[in-house]
Amino acid sequence: MTTDTDLVTRRKRLLYRSTYRGNKENDILLGQFARAHIDEFGAAELDQYERLLEAGDNDIYDWVSGKTAVPADQDTPVVRKLLAFRVRF
Repeated sequence: MTTDTDLVTRRKRLLYRSTYRGNKENDILLGQFARAHIDEFGAAELDQYERLLEAGDNDIYDWVSGKTAVPADQDTPVVRKLLAFRVRF
């Protein structure tokens, strides 16, 4: 069973991983996305988001930019939410 403390810790770790990817474009995109949505994610959505963050920066950027299609194993509600997300400057 997942406790609220576990979820808070997971969210903080995933927010950090989102913001410090190593690729500035993804730092901005995933950092803003995580700040906007991570607090509403339950355990299942956090699992999906964690699986997304395991993908390479170039793959994520290609999916978001529409250069390549999202593979079936990554096509989750969280990824679809990311694809609909717009960065604000």
